[in-house]
Order: sequence, then C-alpha cells, then structure tokens
Amino acid sequence: MAAPSHRRSLRSRRVLVVSAAAVAAAVGAGAVVMNANAGTVDLYHQTLAAKDGWASSGTGTTGGTKADAAHTFTVSTRAQLVKALGSASDTTPRIIKIKGTIDANTDDAGKKLTCADYASGTGYSLSAYLKAYDPSSYGTSKLPSGTQEKARAAAQTKQAKNIVFKVPANTSVVGVPGTGAGISGGMLQIQNVDNVVVRNLTFAATEDCFPQWDPTDGDDGNWNSNYDSVTLRGATHVWADHNTFTDAPHLDSANPKYYGREYQIHDGALDITKSSDLVTVSRNQFTNHDKTMLIGSSDSEPSGKLRVSIHHNIWKGIVQRAPLARVGQVHIYNNYYDVTTLNGYATQYSINSRAKAQVVAENNYWKVPTGGKVAKLLSGDGTGAVKGSGNLVNGTVTDVVAAYNAASSKDLKTTVNWTPALTSGLETSAKNLPTTLATTTGASVLK
Repeated sequence: MAAPSHRRSLRSRRVLVVSAAAVAAAVGAGAVVMNANAGTVDLYHQTLAAKDGWASSGTGTTGGTKADAAHTFTVSTRAQLVKALGSASDTTPRIIKIKGTIDANTDDAGKKLTCADYASGTGYSLSAYLKAYDPSSYGTSKLPSGTQEKARAAAQTKQAKNIVFKVPANTSVVGVPGTGAGISGGMLQIQNVDNVVVRNLTFAATEDCFPQWDPTDGDDGNWNSNYDSVTLRGATHVWADHNTFTDAPHLDSANPKYYGREYQIHDGALDITKSSDLVTVSRNQFTNHDKTMLIGSSDSEPSGKLRVSIHHNIWKGIVQRAPLARVGQVHIYNNYYDVTTLNGYATQYSINSRAKAQVVAENNYWKVPTGGKVAKLLSGDGTGAVKGSGNLVNGTVTDVVAAYNAASSKDLKTTVNWTPALTSGLETSAKNLPTTLATTTGASVLK
C-alpha cells in the first residue's frame, strides 16, 4: 500500500497490509509507516508525497534520496556539518544525518565561542555603540554610520561566517531519531537552490550578538537582528517537516532595553523570501517566538512565486507572523493556534495577508483565552485576501475573516484567484487537531 499522504517512502515493497479505515486514521494522525521486514521506514530516503502541498508540484521534492554512500553523512559537530554540506553550488544529491545537538557557536575544534570572541579585533563594544548613537545626541532621522557601526557590521560578519550553514540543492538534512537532534544557535540558509528536505530537527537559540539600531523603524525606533533558524531565499521545492522552532533557553522576556526599546536578538524562525516558491511546511511546532514566519520580504516582490502550503503545525507562544504573507498563493490548513500568552510572548495576530497575497485558510483551530478577541487573529493592509472556511475558535465554527473585517478599517478581501488542488491529507474537520497534533508534530516524533 502507499505511504501516508504527508510523506512518501521509496521502500514500498512488502509493507504491512491494513484496512482502509486504518490508513485514513494514520493520515490524520501523522503515523509513521511500518515495513514488514525492517520496522520503521528509512526517514532519510523519504520524499514528499504526491499532492502534499505546493512543494509536490512539478518535479516534486525528493531532497537527497538519490545520494550514494560517498554523499551520505552522519554528523554531530559544527565542523562535520560544514564539511558534509560542501559547496552550496554542488548539486550532487546528499543526505546529512544530524546526531544530537550541534552548537553553531563553536570553532572547528569544538571550542565554545561567545559574542566577545566575534567582537574581538573589530573595535566593537556595546557601550561605545550605545554612546555613539544615543538618539538624544545622534538624532532619530538616519541610520547609524561611522566607526562603531562599521565595527558592529564587522563583528556580525564574523558571527555569520561561523553560524550560517549554506545548504546545496538536492539535499536532505534529517535528525537521527532518539538523539535529540538539532542545531543550536545556527541558521540553515537555503538560497537559490532547488529540492531540499529538512526534517526531525530542533532549532533553538538562533541569536544575533550584534543587533543594529534603527531609529527610523516605527515611531520609537527598533533594534533589528539578523539570522533566521531556517531561511529560504530564492529557493524552490523545499519541504520542512516535523521540526521544532524555539527561542529557548533565552526568551525575549530576558532581553534588556536600550533607548527604551527591546534589544531584540531573535529574527525569524522559518522565513520564505526573495521569490522562493513551491514550499510545504508540515507538522512542525513553532513556540516561544515573536516574528515567526515571513513569506515575502518586500511588498514589491514579483507575482507568480511565493506559493506555500502550511499544514498540521502547532503555533504556541507566537507573537506574530504565523505567517505574514505577501504576494503569493498560500494555503493554511489543519493548523492549531494556541494564542494564550506563554512565557511573556503575547499574540498580536496569527495570520497577516498583505501586498495582494492570496491566502486560503481552512479547517484550522484557534484556542483563544477568556477575554481574547477573535478580531485580532488576523491582520492585513487592505490589499491582501483571506478566504476562510471551517475554522474553529474554541471548538465553534467561526468566520474569522468577518470578525476581523468588522473591527478593522482595512478589510481583508474574502475571495482569492486560485483554488488549492495539492491537498493530500486535508482533514475536513478541525475539531480533533488540539489532541492529534500534540503527539504527531515537532522533532523527536518520527522514529
């Protein structure tokens, strides 16, 4: 029989025979396929199932499933990961198995690196930076420039060289089950490449040692950081599945304030920008984070790209951008949003549709605490669309788009210019999502 619809196995011979009802249950719960001879299916060679979201379009997403033995790696240190990834321009299929947690802030010998190590030799110091660009003397009309800004940028470049991991085309990066697999403090950069799979990993503590002050950002200025845990820039056919994203252990509530604004060291969790296209984000957990998922980095990005499917994910303790969508055709279904404040992360909104984005949001479940406002679950700029159906709020079918529009001066459009067709695994009711997704999403679920 075929594998469950949210993924596909190449090892299809002699699988266990089960009833059609059991198959349907497995699809809904995200169960792992069992093989009669070998036990669990080989995660490292699994490919995205047919019709499972936008990433299944065209050639589909297979990652490194064709990798030979010479391009199959098991890594447990930063240096090993860098070597396994090789050149970002090498299209040879490769499978990278991450065993345990890799600390990106280490040198090639495994020694721990700190922010002070990255700043060393650049001339940067936070105290000098704060003195140089204090709004009371520097003003609020221009970005920082001069000696300390150059030093900050140089220190940031040093950190980037250490913590940014560039993923080549035709690659699967998969956590080894049972090892607590993940990357701490690092960023997977999937840029201008095709056909990448990222699965079964915990991404935590992705932090910028050197945020930039921008006095022109908003009414009061903001500290802006670099580095997403996973960033897609001009990437195509990407499947991100069964991962966990979190700021832990350093949560935003621990950030100090300078110039009266939070010194923000976290950027995005999983951002999809620069005309990336054909992406499926499935069965992940997003928790304890502010600006979580950006689809489209600019309102002026060209049309025809940024086609993304987001399904069967948990969003808990998320402030905003779950996701923020621009320009593209985005299908958001069978997700569970718990908008209860968690560890100081208070939800501003879940889904934002702007810059003429065409969002279909169906059969999602929102848990809203007492006193919470349904009108604040969505957001927009007056040009984006959200076609909603089958969405539940605390178990009750609710027109979340109508609730937003009733309270907003910038209405979301309620019709879109496309109809989702790549919907394998779509559940027509959201009522069981809080229960089923609790045990079938995130890292460490796959065996």
